[in-house]
Parts: sequence; C-alpha cells; structure tokens
Amino acid sequence: MGSEMNRRDLVKRTAAMGLVALPSAGLLSACASSGGGSDSSTSKPTATSADNPLGVDASKPLDVLIFKGGFGDDYAKRFEGLYSKKYPNAKVSHNATQNITGLLQPRLNAGNPPDVVDDSGNQQIKLDVLQKSDQLTDLTPLLDAPSLDDPSKKVRDTLMPGTIELGTIGGKFVSLQYVYTVFGLWYSGKLFKQHGWTAPKTWADFMSLSEEIKKAGIAPFAHQGKYPYYINVAIIDLAVKHGGADWLTRLDSLDETVWDEDAPKQAINAIYEIVQKNYLLPGTNGMTHIESQTAWNQYKAAFIPCGAWLENEQLKATPSDFEMTFMPMPSLPGDKMPFEAIRGGANEPFIVPKKAPNAIGGMEFMRYMLSKAGATAFAQSANSLSVLKDGIGPDVQLRPGTKSTVTALSAAGANVFNPTYLQNASSLDVDMGNASSELMAGRIKPDEWLKRTKAATVKAKKNA
Repeated sequence: MGSEMNRRDLVKRTAAMGLVALPSAGLLSACASSGGGSDSSTSKPTATSADNPLGVDASKPLDVLIFKGGFGDDYAKRFEGLYSKKYPNAKVSHNATQNITGLLQPRLNAGNPPDVVDDSGNQQIKLDVLQKSDQLTDLTPLLDAPSLDDPSKKVRDTLMPGTIELGTIGGKFVSLQYVYTVFGLWYSGKLFKQHGWTAPKTWADFMSLSEEIKKAGIAPFAHQGKYPYYINVAIIDLAVKHGGADWLTRLDSLDETVWDEDAPKQAINAIYEIVQKNYLLPGTNGMTHIESQTAWNQYKAAFIPCGAWLENEQLKATPSDFEMTFMPMPSLPGDKMPFEAIRGGANEPFIVPKKAPNAIGGMEFMRYMLSKAGATAFAQSANSLSVLKDGIGPDVQLRPGTKSTVTALSAAGANVFNPTYLQNASSLDVDMGNASSELMAGRIKPDEWLKRTKAATVKAKKNA
C-alpha cells in the first residue's frame, strides 16, 4: 500500500510532487548526456551459473537507498541480511530517508547513483520523468531469472497479476512495484461495536450512517488534506466502480471524454456531499497524512481513506484495542462493479538506476526480495503483503488491519482494478489533486472539478 501510489506515503501523494517533477526533468536530462558514472550496460556480469544466474560479482559493494515512510525501513535491513548471507564479501550500505529527491537526484546528476532505490513518498522522483531521461535499468533479466524458491520457475511466473504491467514504462520493465496494496476506507471495529454501527455497503447507507455519527459528536470523515492523492483515490474508485472496466481503460489511455460521462459526475457529487453536509473533521483539509490519521486513531473521525500501509504507518498512534478494519468504497446507484470491488495491485516502486555501479547486484537484491523469505520478512516487519504469489504461509501472524485487507481481497475475487495513469501520466494526478483540494475546501463545485480534470487529462496526453 505508497505507498504509498505511491504507497504508500504512496506515496505519490502530493501537489508538492508537481514542484519536484518539472525541475527534475531538466536536471536529469542534463545528467543523461553527461559522461560521468558507469552505465549498467558496461557493468558486465561475472560468469553465470545455476547458483548465480545473473552473474553477480560476489565482492562488489551494494548501495541501497530506502524511502522510510509508512513501511519503515526494518524490512529493507532484513532484505540486506539475506543478500549478505549469500554474498558475505560484499559490503552493503543502507541509507533511509523521507527525502528521496534530495538524496537521489544529486547522485543521478553526478553519475554515481545507488544500486537499488525505493523511489517513493511525496519527494519521489516520478518514474515517467526518470524513464524519459533514460535513467532506469531494464529489469527484464530479473524477470527471466529463476526463482530462488523454485528454480524451475522464472521470477516473472511468481508475481501477482498486473505487477509487470505496472512496472512497465515506455515498453520496458523498469520498476518493481513490490507491495501489493489495497485501497479503500478504514474504520475502528471497536468504535463501531460500541455504537452498534454497521459498515455501509451503499452510498445512501454511508450518508445515513454519517448523520448518526455526527449526532454522536464524532466527525464522519477525515482525509489527508495536505496530500490530495488520497481523496483522488476515493473519487476515482467510486467512478471506476460505477463506470466499469471499460471506463478505466479509457481513463488510463487519457481519453478526456471520460469526464463528460455519468461515472465521474456521480463520484464527484458523492464526495462533495460530504463537504456540503459538514461531515468533514474540522481542519482535515490542511492536515498531513500523519495528523489526520492520528486524529482518526483518537476516535475524532469515523472513516478515513488510505492504502494498506496505514496500519504500519500508525502503529505508535493506534490503541491496542482499536481493531483497525478495511472496507471497499460504498456502491453508488447503478454501479457496474459490485460493492466488493476494490483497487488493488502493485505499488511502492523499486528501481535500479541505469548508471548504478552494481546494477546486477541491485537486480539480485530484488530477486531476494521476491523470495518467500523476503516476502515473510516484509509481512512481519511492514505489516503488508508483497507481490509474490503465496508469499507467506498460514503461520505468519498478521495484525487486524492487514487481516481485513486479506479478507477483502478474497471477497473481491476477480473484481480488483488498479489505474495505471499514476505511473504513466503523473501530472494528471497532481493537477487532479489541486482541483480536489479546492473542492474539499468548498471553493469550487463538482462541475468545475470535472472541467479542470478534463483539461489536465488533455495536458497529460499532450506531454505523454
């Protein structure tokens, strides 16, 4: 769930990202033409073997840069331990930050980037910007390498559906979206039991329950207002469930006419109803993700939208008996998808920069991430699931929120969707978020939101 897109702190999460993306493009273009550093194409593998299929230099150092957000970075240290066990003579450097751009961009410009990067958070360098600047290693050799758990299978055959597609930009697989995240609404099971409330399945029931919640002296809804990525997810998920798979396909292809149709109109009017009826937690429009989520943990609000990284991100703030619980977005009248349908898929992008000194080691590091030992380490450390199919066994203990996402995925069955415009046309989400901030503050109405988002789609398509 970063994500958090991106995952998690997805996360691909803020209008501030728009401020990062444009200057990044110029700086990265400059460094793409510079002569510094060693391109991964010249970083030749050593002799390959069944035990070393990628040809890793067992003594070459490995430099790891991790986004330390909702998932923390303990899981990465466990990945590094797996790598070090296999390659004890390779020095592994661990660096964790919430400012990926601040640490990564200067190194890209100097031609000496880390070997593997968790490029996430609100200071993420956008993947489409990196790819257009020719800064990403093609990770196809990783996909074609044998799985650590079953060498008769290729890594590509062990991944959850959609993982490869979401990591492909410009026709190349350049990003391992490692975390399998679901998105929706969250509530406290304890709070609902205390008041005798039932989680709503329809939007009409959601609004009726919101009125009861408000009468109880609790705000029905909080959101991470400073980072409108989150409310964008709620809006788009309502629209996708109403318009169906075809509508989503057209959205991802940047067909601006989708905004003239009933699905987005129903969705944006539903969200605006929360604003009109004063169901928002006071101040939530200006809160960071941590501020709003902590207020929710303090029972000041009943619902909050988020991805599955929420539980790990809020461990310190969540009461032990809170009973964090996930649910899909409620159904609008006439939805083409059932209530159980949810956004779910690969998120939290890991990359190997093209000029990384040990790009082959970076891919090998990812191969260990995609082992059962890696998936279990991630589940235990980050309280979330990876994109490895059947990556954790029944003996692995999960927290309440994570368990509820597993239950929701099972109930959704084939009704799982995941927009790709976030990776391929990142400016659309930024511009949409700017409009969403205005809408949630009551400064514009749904018709204006649709107009601005349609214009943003036209702009994104022109720049694609």
